[in-house]
Amino acid sequence: MPQFVIEREMPGAGRLRSDELRNASQGSCNVLRELGPEIQWVHSYVTDDKIYCVYRAPSEELIRQHAELAGLPANSIARIRATIDPTTAE
Repeated sequence: MPQFVIEREMPGAGRLRSDELRNASQGSCNVLRELGPEIQWVHSYVTDDKIYCVYRAPSEELIRQHAELAGLPANSIARIRATIDPTTAE
């Protein structure tokens, strides 16, 4: 299934407390359950003012639907074409 990286502009994201992050995660997971197994949240990276999320989904449209239902921004969505790491150089 295709993977996507979503950039969410969320000023102050890096200052969110663990309970606030948990609540946001729970809201996202609730919407994922409603949408069904075709969309999966892999993980996210929280930075000072943005959250970068990796999702598996058949289309960008389904990712946008999730963001809208969850009340989350999706400022950019890019399909991941390849994954590289230090072992790629070997």
